[in-house]
Amino acid sequence: MSINVLMLRNLRKNIRNYYLYVFALVFSVALYFAFVTLQYDPSMDAVEGSIKGGAAIKAASVLLVAIVSIFLLYANTIFIKRRGKEIGLFQLIGMTKNKIFRILSAENFILYFGSLILGIAVGFSISKLILMILFKIMGIDAIASLRFSTPALVQTLIVFFVIYLLIMLMNYGFIKRQSILSLFRVTSTTEGNVKKLSVFEMIIGIAGIGLILLGYSISSRLFSGDLTSMTELSIAMITILASVIIGTYLFYKGSVSFIFHLIRKKKNGYLNIKEVLSLSSIMFRMKSNAVLLTVITTVSALAIGLLSLSYISFYSAEKNAKLYVPSDFILTDIHDAERFKEVLTAKNLVFTEKKTEVIQVDVNMEKVLGETPKSSGIVSKIMTLPVISENELEGIDVSPDETYFTKTSSALDNLISMKDEGPIEFKGAHEVIPQTYTTINKDAPILGYFTGGGLPVAIVDETVFERLQNNLDPALQKKSSLNIGIDMKERASVKQANELFQNMNFKKDSITDSQLETKNNQKQNMGLIMFIVAFLGLTFLITSGCILYFKQMDESENEKPNYTILRKLGFTQGDLLRGIQMKQLFNFGIPLVIGLLHSYFAVKSGWFFFGTELMTPMILVMLLYTALYSIFAVLSVFYYKKVIKESL
Repeated sequence: MSINVLMLRNLRKNIRNYYLYVFALVFSVALYFAFVTLQYDPSMDAVEGSIKGGAAIKAASVLLVAIVSIFLLYANTIFIKRRGKEIGLFQLIGMTKNKIFRILSAENFILYFGSLILGIAVGFSISKLILMILFKIMGIDAIASLRFSTPALVQTLIVFFVIYLLIMLMNYGFIKRQSILSLFRVTSTTEGNVKKLSVFEMIIGIAGIGLILLGYSISSRLFSGDLTSMTELSIAMITILASVIIGTYLFYKGSVSFIFHLIRKKKNGYLNIKEVLSLSSIMFRMKSNAVLLTVITTVSALAIGLLSLSYISFYSAEKNAKLYVPSDFILTDIHDAERFKEVLTAKNLVFTEKKTEVIQVDVNMEKVLGETPKSSGIVSKIMTLPVISENELEGIDVSPDETYFTKTSSALDNLISMKDEGPIEFKGAHEVIPQTYTTINKDAPILGYFTGGGLPVAIVDETVFERLQNNLDPALQKKSSLNIGIDMKERASVKQANELFQNMNFKKDSITDSQLETKNNQKQNMGLIMFIVAFLGLTFLITSGCILYFKQMDESENEKPNYTILRKLGFTQGDLLRGIQMKQLFNFGIPLVIGLLHSYFAVKSGWFFFGTELMTPMILVMLLYTALYSIFAVLSVFYYKKVIKESL
């Protein structure tokens, strides 16, 4: 038999074990090539704003290379170990290590570069679809066309050729290091053959759970106001990161075994076949995979958290725009407003106008902020707030000694604690006016330029407003004190009016804003981030799912003799399969649940900086991630079913 025939037979024999590896490789290449194609696509010039499309895609492609490289190197480690006996047999029949390496290199070359070519073809075919999805998410009206990029092809080939060289270097080192005896034993080493749980492992298990709970506890109080300086905030963030990561490692190293040991002890050691195949296997195998599972859990939590935050911002774009720009269009210069109204009138667009005079006044909030530790050190007791007259709003009647406060932003609500009512003082240049304020369920009726994007607006009696006007501190006043809001009568005309608004040449020192443009800008910026995070998260999901699947393939082959014995003892295929299903529920479910918990507490600690909605966007992201992740658990069950069937 020639070497070429032997190589082809080996490749055909092992191809059934490599199909998911090939799929992941094709998927990774396709996604990378599509990303790089976007980077060089001229239509990406349509992505305007604070984040340039090409630069963002380039950064994402670097992260994508890191994820794919780690996955391919790890997957190759699993497969080369599984072929240890085969390599040992080659040496027994007289083959040199160099010749064995050449055979494996040739097999890998065919498999790897065949997948690479297929991946590039798939990436080219879906590049237009990906660009269309990006434009749809960002709301960009541009034409996406199918373009083949030679620079993208060259870059993809170079990157994956370097990864191939690293894989070959890893294989060469493995073959050179191993003796014939060690090659026959490489896959038979137990991962945790422990009969009794030690006191040290119990301590580790309790410590792991304790550190994770400590991280969750600190994160829930991160922006509560208990931390009164940037130093304390930085220390708290480092503590959260360290305690959660170390706690996760210790959880897999000892907590899982400790919990399952308690369950087994409660049953006095009498376990049914389902529990033997699930609990007993999991409690000892997870310890040896603690580092891998910690990395998968941490990066999963990061992916879910970032995607949740970007989706929260995207989901809240319209509401945020209405809070910052309460009218369709707001201007602060009366001459600019007159010119814009003339343009609207010329186009027969019907609108309404509302002028609001705004003044800035220092307000002493000591008696409503100083009593709560949540506000201590976070904000000054003297706040500079925008003040308007009650005459500016319909249905508002304020007494001379009373002030109404509009709602604050969700971020400010979480950063400071302010009573719904209480005594305050307006501090003028020469006069202090005591008032009693009440918070009303009403959004600020003026541009966020006056409110700083989140402070409440003070609504006072007309006589009080006049007293404050005559007692102003010039240093506090904004460049303009006039808020001119223009609303379109017909909602269908807003888009046309916005186009006219964007084409206007307003004064450089005037403040102008469009509600529709604000919403579109936020959707574009956060849409691009969400798009990139989603695809990077999807790549990591596929690669980490494949790694766990490969581990289960390896375990199933090692446990095949046990299944043979159990089948001969009379246990049916269904009996064994029910235990395997529970085992996969733990194998895939524990990292998933821990990752979801990590991301939940991370997102919950600071979501209010990104938008106004928390639960709906976060739950949707988590459900999608769980559904995709579960696919690999189902595939593992099917593979185990095949192994159990072949065991007898």
